[in-house]
Amino acid sequence: MTTESAADAPNKPRRGFWIFLRDVLVIIVIAALVSFLVKSFVVRSFYIPSASMEKTLIVDDRILVDELTPRWTGYERGDIVVFADPGGWLPVQPQAPRGPVVLEWVDGLLTLIGLSSSDSEDHLVKRLIGLPGDHVVCCNSLGQITINDAPIDELSYLNLPDGDTAASNEPFDVTVPENSIWVLGDNRDRSQDARAHQDLPSGGFVPLDNVVGKAFLTTWPLARIGTIDGHHDVFNGVPDPEE
Repeated sequence: MTTESAADAPNKPRRGFWIFLRDVLVIIVIAALVSFLVKSFVVRSFYIPSASMEKTLIVDDRILVDELTPRWTGYERGDIVVFADPGGWLPVQPQAPRGPVVLEWVDGLLTLIGLSSSDSEDHLVKRLIGLPGDHVVCCNSLGQITINDAPIDELSYLNLPDGDTAASNEPFDVTVPENSIWVLGDNRDRSQDARAHQDLPSGGFVPLDNVVGKAFLTTWPLARIGTIDGHHDVFNGVPDPEE
């Protein structure tokens, strides 16, 4: 027995290494699968590349977007929504070559915890102002946007130049079509939003099918961690659109 034990002893470290490697690979595969499922159906991470949503969101913020809840409850006026470019909103980006699979898994894990956001370049983030059927007009004599003839006071979240109180310096009068929304940036003078794309075939409206979800949390930088305010109270007085 002593002889057999001595002969087997050198093999144990090698078997232990392969078992360890197998376990690590299993963990990586499971983590990648969980990350994929979460990203596809529950929550996704994006970064903010521009100043169009200041002061609510600033450049290089990392945000988490709820994909699941809106599928059941729908969207509300005031929601901060992330959506895929409906066409013509963003400059065409060259297709980046795919990296090693392991790096894609790592990026997926970082995305899950909010430290990576690899698909942000073909998405936009804006505030939802008009729902399907809404009649949205800018502006009344006080410089306020009206929705279904009800004025809304947006000063609590707008980033306007000193002395400027008008919600938009670009007039518009639109009725949101079915299965679409009307979106604007909070930094109105520096936002290429629905107003700037009314000459496109989409009319500046965003199809609901393009909407990924609503942003609910800023995860980075550390000093900015916190929930994202939809300021839904601003829209409390807006009536439902007329049939």
